[in-house]
This record gives sequence, C-alpha cells and structure tokens, in this order.
Amino acid sequence: MLFVSPLTHKTEPELMFPFNKIFKERLRLGTPDLINGLQALGYEVWVYTSSFRSERYIRTLFRLYKVKFDGIINGNRHLREVQKDHKETLPQKLPNRYRISLHVDDETVICSWGREYGFNTYQLEAQDDDWKDKIIARAEEIRGKSEP
Repeated sequence: MLFVSPLTHKTEPELMFPFNKIFKERLRLGTPDLINGLQALGYEVWVYTSSFRSERYIRTLFRLYKVKFDGIINGNRHLREVQKDHKETLPQKLPNRYRISLHVDDETVICSWGREYGFNTYQLEAQDDDWKDKIIARAEEIRGKSEP
C-alpha cells in the first residue's frame, strides 16, 4: 500500500544518495502528508505489514521522509504475537488485535478479512489522486461512530 512502483504510481521523490541505495522502495505520493496529517488530527498511525522487513528498517526509512509511526507490526511480530500457538492459520493481518480502528490496504483479500474478522478497512485503488482525502474521511466516519 505504501510502497509502490514508479512505473504504475505517482511516488515521493527518491531519497538522496547514499540512502537511495539502502532504501530502494518508493513511497506512494502523499504518504508523509497523510500520516502526519492523521497524527495532527489526533490519530495514532501504525504500520501493519506482512513483510519481514525489520522494525528498525521501516522506522529509519520513514524517518528519512519525516514520518514517525506510533507502532510497527511486521511479519515476525505478527507471527509471535497473533499467530503464536493457534493451530489454525490466521489471516496475515489482524489489526483489531492491536486496537487499530482502520486498516488501509490495497489487497482485496485483506479487506475481505475485515468483514469476516471484525475490523474496518479501506481498500486503495491502483492510482487515485484523492486517496489521502478518502482515507481521512473514512477515519473520521469511524471516529464519529465510536463517539457517544
């Protein structure tokens, strides 16, 4: 969702040398603005990835884009804390286990698990110039439903 190909999506500028050699991924254009904007509105923002990139790698990459996350869950943490001793295989992401109120993803299967496992999702489309506004609107909608 956050990492995209510049061949198919508008992206943030490539990092300066030598960081662009260490961090080859490109961020979807507007990612830092969205995350910082959500935090300014009082939301916690977490990364929940099924990849096995280290938390340190993810934290450092985003700091270079002036983004700081409130929490990071990678594939290792998910296996350790969510899947742990369950005999049945659980979905690769269960954001409600971390009290995450909205999970944004580009994978249809992840978003369908939201309905089955009880978490709110927003599915990103391939290239959408209004994606940030739509996510903020969805977050505000969920926040409004949870307030008395």
